[in-house]
Amino acid sequence: MRKLLVALIVGMFFLSIFGQSATATDQIQLPREETLYVGGGLWSQPNNFNPTVSWAAVTGTIGLIYETLFLYDPLKDELEPWLAESGKWVSDNTYRVVLKKGLTWQDGKPLTAEDVKFTFDYAKEHQGLSYSPIWGWLKEVKVVDDRTVDFVFSEPHYEEWKYWLYNIAIIPKHIWQSIDKPESFANTENPIGSGMYKLYRTDQMRFILVRNDNWWGIKYYGKPAPKYIVYVIVYSNNLALSMLVKGDLDWSNFFIPGVPDVKAQYGIITWFDKQPYHLPINTAFLFLNNQKAPLNDPQFRRALAYAINPKEIAARASQNQVKPADPTGLLIDYPVFKKIYYPEAVKKYGFTYDPAKASEILDKLGYKDINGDGYRETPDGKPLKFTIEVPYGWTDWMEMTRVISENLQMVGIRVDPKFPDFSKYWDDITKGQFDMAINNFGSQVYATPWQWFNWVFDPNVAPIGKATYSGNWGRYKNDRVAELLHLINVEKDENKKIQYYHELQEIFLKDLPYIPLIYNGAWFEASPQYWTNWPNEHNPYALPITWQNYWQMGGIKVLLSIKPVKSTATQSPTSSTPSSSSTSTTSSPTPTSSSKATNTQGGGGICGPALILGLAVVPLLLRRRR
Repeated sequence: MRKLLVALIVGMFFLSIFGQSATATDQIQLPREETLYVGGGLWSQPNNFNPTVSWAAVTGTIGLIYETLFLYDPLKDELEPWLAESGKWVSDNTYRVVLKKGLTWQDGKPLTAEDVKFTFDYAKEHQGLSYSPIWGWLKEVKVVDDRTVDFVFSEPHYEEWKYWLYNIAIIPKHIWQSIDKPESFANTENPIGSGMYKLYRTDQMRFILVRNDNWWGIKYYGKPAPKYIVYVIVYSNNLALSMLVKGDLDWSNFFIPGVPDVKAQYGIITWFDKQPYHLPINTAFLFLNNQKAPLNDPQFRRALAYAINPKEIAARASQNQVKPADPTGLLIDYPVFKKIYYPEAVKKYGFTYDPAKASEILDKLGYKDINGDGYRETPDGKPLKFTIEVPYGWTDWMEMTRVISENLQMVGIRVDPKFPDFSKYWDDITKGQFDMAINNFGSQVYATPWQWFNWVFDPNVAPIGKATYSGNWGRYKNDRVAELLHLINVEKDENKKIQYYHELQEIFLKDLPYIPLIYNGAWFEASPQYWTNWPNEHNPYALPITWQNYWQMGGIKVLLSIKPVKSTATQSPTSSTPSSSSTSTTSSPTPTSSSKATNTQGGGGICGPALILGLAVVPLLLRRRR
């Protein structure tokens, strides 16, 4: 407890010193009671607001500036109309969307069915967009009237379509029709969407959004309370903690150390009152290279699964703020996964931590310690040795590799942790040039379990050395799995889909191509200092995550629901002179100073030079031993 308080005090001290050292030209002073400070999904300079290349776009581009036809609520497993008023299959191969009345773009022009058609046709014309592959099974988009659009499919992919309904941002035809190369278009100069917020300014360490008070949705949903959103880069979890308790960060989606003490001392809000504090959001797998012996042997992989202790991983790597994964890896806390879960397969083919069972399997397979050095050799006497990779600096994953290495050493298998920089790690897993690696990039909650399975099992297996970016990093091959994925995607009968999902789970548990370890947390901590009515287990109205592609899965609802602790009248805005590195991108009113001078550092004091210096020093002071 004392160590945590010391760390917080030191962090606050340096934040104060660095904030005060910033010049006026580096800062914008915002009225604190109207400004929401958010962090957890921005890791590089915010320099791309192009919704058609979602992998490159800054978080909030889709959701806050540009909007989707539907939202998806994973807590209820419901697709909710947003720009759409309704959507339904009117035949086996035609899906009809009717738009809400009175939709407008941020420049005041109407948003119509022509914009929806243009958005989809645009991805046919430009094959490098994130949703261009949809044209492999979409035949045409027809405008029925100003508010009605028919999507006609050559082969309906019912499951994939659910995903795209809440992930494709609609773009204005009158602007984008003149953009010839959208794949390389950064869209930083006054991006015009239909959303509740507009881009006001960016700099190296943050971007600022200002509320669109002419938003079409006000008559349907009301006006979001925050007038300004400041999304900041924070590279250190400990620095995020200091900012949170000081009131410089309202909404955190970081892994925060010492949550019990922070909750007790500062009233910080998490989803659950007690452990694990956070909802699960994705599955961390130990990927095994199925193209390398003996990792290509299902029985050898099963021995590894029995030898690894997920409870120890959860305790040591994440302070029990996460839960061990189910043997299937499925996120069964969510209804979309629970309805297809097959517990009978887990009972028959599942596994638990059992080192004795692991040793028994290894002995039967002929892997024994022949030379007495404490490690097993292969049946032909060769050393049995592997490496396990995670990116350097990802401290929780680095600790996971240490636990796994220690667990496997107990059964006589040598596994050496390997910590390359992220670019090398990414190159290794996408090209299949690794033994073992931890990854969770595509195992999150979706509107359909198909998307989850398709990432884990991606049937388009490339040879070792050729990059692939669709998951299945260990290059597991199974023709029946590929067939089942296709059958689920094109089947309308929900009962048949469930049977196919059950078979997929059986195959996974029998073959164990990869080992589910833990559920990564939907990290959420909120300060009650300036904003109230945050969602939690007692008020579960939305998933409070602001990572890229999560705004339309709950973040938008949070903005519409939180309330200021202290309401203040909006003053006539004035501004300090913007720095030369910033870009003013809208004609919206310029933010002004709050009447509380003591809050100017908490409001606009997060600036590039000061924060960069702070990041270099604070982690050294706050370094914790795991």
